[in-house]
Amino acid sequence: MNSPNLWLYSSLSRLQQPKSYKGKIMLVAFVGTHIPLLTLLLYFLISNSFSLEMTIRVLVIALVATLVGTGCTLCALHHLLLPVSLTSRALQSYLREKKLPQLPTQFTDEAGTLMTDTVQTIKKLDVVIQRLTDYDDLTDLPNRDLFRNYCQKTLINLPNDKHLFAVIALNINNFRSINNTLGARIGDLLLKAVAERLVTNGGQNNYVCRLGNDEFAIAISHLTTIEAVTERAETLLKTLLPAFILEGKEIYISASLGIAVSPNDGSHIDSLLQNATTALNQPQRCEPNRYQFYGSEMNAQLQKRLLMENQLRQALERGEFFLHYQPRVKAHTGQVVAVEALLRWHNPILGMVSPAVFIPIAEANGLIGEIGEWALYIACAQNKAWQSAGLPPIRMSVNLSAQQVKQPNLAEQVSQILEKTGLDVAYLELEVTESLMMENVQQALATLQQLHELGIMLALDDFGTGYSSLSYLRHFPIDTLKIDRSFVTDVVTNLDNSAITNAIIALAKSLYLNITAEGVETQEQLEYLQAQGCHEIQGYYFSPPIPAEAIADFLQPPPLPLSDNSQEYNQRSLTHITPTPISQLVHYHSPD
Repeated sequence: MNSPNLWLYSSLSRLQQPKSYKGKIMLVAFVGTHIPLLTLLLYFLISNSFSLEMTIRVLVIALVATLVGTGCTLCALHHLLLPVSLTSRALQSYLREKKLPQLPTQFTDEAGTLMTDTVQTIKKLDVVIQRLTDYDDLTDLPNRDLFRNYCQKTLINLPNDKHLFAVIALNINNFRSINNTLGARIGDLLLKAVAERLVTNGGQNNYVCRLGNDEFAIAISHLTTIEAVTERAETLLKTLLPAFILEGKEIYISASLGIAVSPNDGSHIDSLLQNATTALNQPQRCEPNRYQFYGSEMNAQLQKRLLMENQLRQALERGEFFLHYQPRVKAHTGQVVAVEALLRWHNPILGMVSPAVFIPIAEANGLIGEIGEWALYIACAQNKAWQSAGLPPIRMSVNLSAQQVKQPNLAEQVSQILEKTGLDVAYLELEVTESLMMENVQQALATLQQLHELGIMLALDDFGTGYSSLSYLRHFPIDTLKIDRSFVTDVVTNLDNSAITNAIIALAKSLYLNITAEGVETQEQLEYLQAQGCHEIQGYYFSPPIPAEAIADFLQPPPLPLSDNSQEYNQRSLTHITPTPISQLVHYHSPD
């Protein structure tokens, strides 16, 4: 656009020298300040009114004054034009180096407004450019380049000895058919909805990006086990199962996942992303709503886990679960005062499966609630059977899972089980772990209060291994603190463990709580705990977990003394015990 007001600027721009805008203004200023001198010189040349001496004197004075005035004027103009120069350099720096301008913004005149507006405009422009450069237009997710930068920074700062970093490639199955059938608009809406679910429900420490079309990538940091990676993959699949309602249409989709885990599958994001995509696109690609690891070792673990999960779903119906019981005795007399019910699983294909392996899987797929209810019923029925057989009454201690504690009707469920089995509430103790209670303090407190009001004793298991607050502990209706076996193991030789054990015992005494030490295996450990005032002990020194029929030997009065001879007798009496499923001893009928 040519404006008539720019005639002077347009004319000056044609000059070859000076090149800069500031130089041209200086030239105009220089000429302008010398017009009076030139006029005076012309006047003296055409006039004969003054003597030659007077003419020279006046001209010299005028010349000096003009030069001084010109110098001052040019210096002032130089500084007055600095806002324009700084603004120009800032714009050039942003264009060349993407460097945001650092200009003063406190002035309110035209030059100050120019600098302020330039700063604000470039910052807004930079945000827009950055958004266009780093984010996907449709889903507003990070694109591949931003995803790579984020992942590589995370990998560099990742403590390799403690954490895993997983990259998951996700593909929407049959998206092309959906797009062709319902149209591109519905397809775009579906991609946006999928992106929103992945971000909202994908879990913590996840970073989602769109690779292109119907492919996404998810980076997950701060993982400690392959089980955690598997659980996160299952969460991602589950979050896509509910129908998407788009413009009145119900759309169901399935997805497939390929997983690569650092450091096993690579230490650079490019290799991890490539390996995750390779796992996704393998010829033996996993079925819809399934996932596949890149590494053969992890795939073997995955296949074993899938087999275990499938077997676990039918284990309760097939009667594969049973309970063993580990006695808890008075520290100073050896009298059995309680037993802890411990869940066991024997599968015809997998054999005996450790609780440390199958319980996390049961918790991840939601089976632990039903299994926990079964275990509680069997334990209560067994304790009542012992009492009916004339054995001395003892407490039955049963562990509660996180899912059970989260159930709003847990107290009612426990009350119904007690009623059906006929077990007096005084002989039931429920154990909760410290970490479980701290997940949701208010909910855990409300649940424990309801159980406490029923008259049920409550024990805090694994105390000292979590991050509980002593202020919370005062308010929990706990009857027993159980010292974790990790402290008891070296309590005699490890000063730190002994200090922690002593502190827990002192804390429990100050709160008038019963104290149970787990994992007692030696005479030295027992004597140390006795000296510190521990009330009860539990561990292989007295007995390992044993079947129900073997408990009768421990409950027959008088109680077995804790001596070397009795220890040998205990081991001999347990040598030929064959684990018997509890279903053969007590028939379980599910509560109504």
